[in-house]
Amino acid sequence: MIGFAMPLAFLLLPLPLIAMRLLPGREAVTGALVLPQSIGRSLPGEARDGVSVRVRRALPILLWLSLVTALAGPEQLSPVEALPVSGRDLVLAIDLSGSMEQTDFSLDGETVTRLDAVKRVGKRFVAGRAGDRVGLVLFAEKAYVAAPLTFDVAAVSRAIDEAIIGISGRSTAIAGGLGVALKRLEKGEARSRVVVLLSDGADTSGHVLPADVAGLAKRLGVTVYTIALGPEDRETRPNDPDAVDTKALREIAETSGGRSFRVRTTADLEAVTAAIDRLEASGLDRPPATVRQDFWIYPAMLAFACSIVLLVSRRAL
Repeated sequence: MIGFAMPLAFLLLPLPLIAMRLLPGREAVTGALVLPQSIGRSLPGEARDGVSVRVRRALPILLWLSLVTALAGPEQLSPVEALPVSGRDLVLAIDLSGSMEQTDFSLDGETVTRLDAVKRVGKRFVAGRAGDRVGLVLFAEKAYVAAPLTFDVAAVSRAIDEAIIGISGRSTAIAGGLGVALKRLEKGEARSRVVVLLSDGADTSGHVLPADVAGLAKRLGVTVYTIALGPEDRETRPNDPDAVDTKALREIAETSGGRSFRVRTTADLEAVTAAIDRLEASGLDRPPATVRQDFWIYPAMLAFACSIVLLVSRRAL
């Protein structure tokens, strides 16, 4: 429905009448000429019936009505559904070490590099997190924040897609990546705070043990879910330098109260998504948002047009 932002502005409508009553009048100077009736009949029709005169008298009234209406601010308020908010803060920490260049990962029936698999898994995962505040941390030898916590999951997906190997070194510092993620969540007010850590190797470039950082996550109340990427692990292939350290990742998750997953196929990814969805949300409700559309420009344009017509008509007299 159409409403007005300042309906009290309509109290200004009688202002011209009040001014006419209170202000002293002034004798109008006129150049009227009385003509014989026979000559008057020969004048154009508009001059005889006074139509143009009545229009000029109505224009100031229309001008004033338009100005007051524009000042009142006509608007239309339309309710729209607000974004459902889950009450979760979630940081995705992705391993970008040199081993991610290995082409030994099977996903959806295709053989791809580990980096391509991580990007595909990460983007699918983030796309399903509508209502969560999601952030992104990338780590190799060093860790950095690629996307701060935000509801814009599309922006986080783009940041994942733009990740490249080598920008932060080629070794693996799992503890560093987890530490940076915890720092982003440390002062958060969400009741549910989660880190999802994806790695394909073992911690080879850290001065802090991953287990110690996992203990910090537990003290902060942050749940860590770890995802072990890659076809081989150190428990079955201890001498493989490119095997993922599933044991360390499992200990990190269990210490913080989370779970560890092995991801080789899309079915594994679905298991991870289902586990995150089972997290307890704070259930924050958001009332429908209201979108306002202003229409004051239309009466303002009408008032401007009336003023132009009045100006031109007076110059023509």
